[in-house]
Amino acid sequence: MPDYIQVITTAGSREEAEKISNIVVEKRLGGCVQVLGPMTSTYWWQGKIERSEEWLCIIKSRADLYDELEAAIRGVHSYEVPEILSVSVIGGSKSYLTWLESELRKGAI
Repeated sequence: MPDYIQVITTAGSREEAEKISNIVVEKRLGGCVQVLGPMTSTYWWQGKIERSEEWLCIIKSRADLYDELEAAIRGVHSYEVPEILSVSVIGGSKSYLTWLESELRKGAI
């Protein structure tokens, strides 16, 4: 089984989250992107605690596409330091993973 991943990023607006999801799916770097929100994030930034409304993008992809996926996110993201985290998928339904594979850019798998 190829190494599948979920990549998580946040965006400052629904429009930005949808822009990220569109570019990722159009380039076939993600087979599916779920956008959730709004939600509240609390974090340290430049020496003080900040709180902001954000939208969460959960991207289903493959590990060999991660570098291109990260570059695509950075290319449209407005944050100076965007959250971009990759989590390994250790299992999943065979039918879903077969579908996911059919929707992703072909790579060295």
